[in-house]
Amino acid sequence: MAPYIGRIKSVGWQCTEAAMEATNHATEGDLLKGEDGTEAGAAPSQTEQKKKSFKEVLGFAKLTHWRTAVFFFSLFLCLMIVFAFSFVLPCPVRPQYVSEWNRTFSQAATYDFLAIEDTGKDKVRDILFVLKDTEGSQNNTCADEGLPSPCVFLIAVDGTDGETLWERPLAPEFHWAQCGLDEDTDRTWDCLVSHSDQLTAVDKYTGVVRWRQPRPPGLSSAVPVLSVTDLDGDKVHDVAVVASGTTQTQLVFLSGKTGTQIGSVVDLDSTKADKHLFHYTSKYSYYLLLQTETGLYGLALWRIAAKAKAGMERGLKKDNRWESKANATSGLVPIYESDSVRHVLRTRKMDNPANLLLVTGKEVVLIDGKNLQMQWRFNTSTVLREPSFGYFNKDDLLDVVVEEGIGNNTKRVIILDGRSGGVLWRVNLLDSPNSPQPASIYTTNSFSIFMFWGMMPSETNSSVLSTSDRHSYMLHPLYSKVVLESTNVMDHIITFKATLLEHGRHACYILLTGLGKEGAEGTVVLRKRKLKQDIPESRVLRIDTSGSPETVEDIKVVFNRLRFSDD
Repeated sequence: MAPYIGRIKSVGWQCTEAAMEATNHATEGDLLKGEDGTEAGAAPSQTEQKKKSFKEVLGFAKLTHWRTAVFFFSLFLCLMIVFAFSFVLPCPVRPQYVSEWNRTFSQAATYDFLAIEDTGKDKVRDILFVLKDTEGSQNNTCADEGLPSPCVFLIAVDGTDGETLWERPLAPEFHWAQCGLDEDTDRTWDCLVSHSDQLTAVDKYTGVVRWRQPRPPGLSSAVPVLSVTDLDGDKVHDVAVVASGTTQTQLVFLSGKTGTQIGSVVDLDSTKADKHLFHYTSKYSYYLLLQTETGLYGLALWRIAAKAKAGMERGLKKDNRWESKANATSGLVPIYESDSVRHVLRTRKMDNPANLLLVTGKEVVLIDGKNLQMQWRFNTSTVLREPSFGYFNKDDLLDVVVEEGIGNNTKRVIILDGRSGGVLWRVNLLDSPNSPQPASIYTTNSFSIFMFWGMMPSETNSSVLSTSDRHSYMLHPLYSKVVLESTNVMDHIITFKATLLEHGRHACYILLTGLGKEGAEGTVVLRKRKLKQDIPESRVLRIDTSGSPETVEDIKVVFNRLRFSDD
């Protein structure tokens, strides 16, 4: 036993010495360790790496929580601001329309004048018309204004419900009126009225008279009034009034600010001009177009201004292409020579320049407004009324609607292609008395809905019609084999317009009816009717022998789904 015990003691001493030696080595190596307890230059252990990465993740998590809190706080603050302003700032109120309204005036007279303007500053178009009566609808009498009775009232009514917005009594008799003269100008008035021996400028928003001037002596002027650039240097656009006598045509410039005459009266032509029109070329040179017994001619505004007052032509541009064709003596530019020009129309106001559509006793002609070249001709000898425009196909060119008389009280409604003059669509109707000219309203689908008047030949055995036989028709270009027929107003129509009462909304038509001729005393009715209101009561008539696969209900659904737009 003793040897074994001695051996054990020897091993124990060896272990104790080894431990002490290890302790001494560790104490010496402490000087070579880093601050984190690892030796310099030695890679950290796996355990230490896990501890370190855990600390980093924990710090990032704390940062992510702060970011989330800041994000939700910002979102909450934004929502609070939106809700606060939604109560402070009122939401726009959309106008509430009455689908159909009538205004009746007994023992009154009216005239062929109807303007569609926003007079209430609510972005809804309103209606202006002229009435001759002893008393207005707002208890304004002629005597209150010191005028003879009956007098003339220029009246503006709300497009939504027909209520009177304002009315302006004027001295009789009424000659003509034109509104829309404030567009792109600095003038404070919109409507110019010729009545008695006076010219009166009226503010369309209030009915206030901005200026009133005696009519230039010896001038029996006519519309259209021409809006011209500032000629007298008062920074307000001026106007030009054209008058045609039995032997000559004259023009006078009036200040847009005060109505005073600028310069002298200018003799334009030695012959009478039946009608006139204002036109500007691609060089922004302005021309007055004169429709005479020998054709259509143009006269530069700078020439007229120079005759009215020396030096007043400065600042007015010239178009060398047009001037190269001018007569050396008169300055007249021949546009189209014919002894039977009946109508001259500009195709579209915003085009630069607009083309010119002419109707003569033999043909319908389209003239290029830039180079005066004829684009196309359609032969016809019996155009009944002034043509109108609309988009039948989707080529972004205005097509032309013509009513052609074919005998036996029958007319042919033709839609001509604006590009080529070819026939796109046609139908024969009995020509009812007192039928207005065709109209159209543009849609969001890049075509127009057409509206015209008459009666289908199959619906009567007589070729002599009365106003009770008059119907209105609507045509959809994509369903051109059918039309919608509506039994419409039976009264004598003085004037008619189809329009939108709001930007892209509320397509309707306006009718002003009275006795057999304008100015005759009787019952006058102004009515507005929404276009789609006619659809449920309309008849679907098939005008093509090949028929249309759509049912009556399908056609009416298509019309009801139409969305309209400004052209």
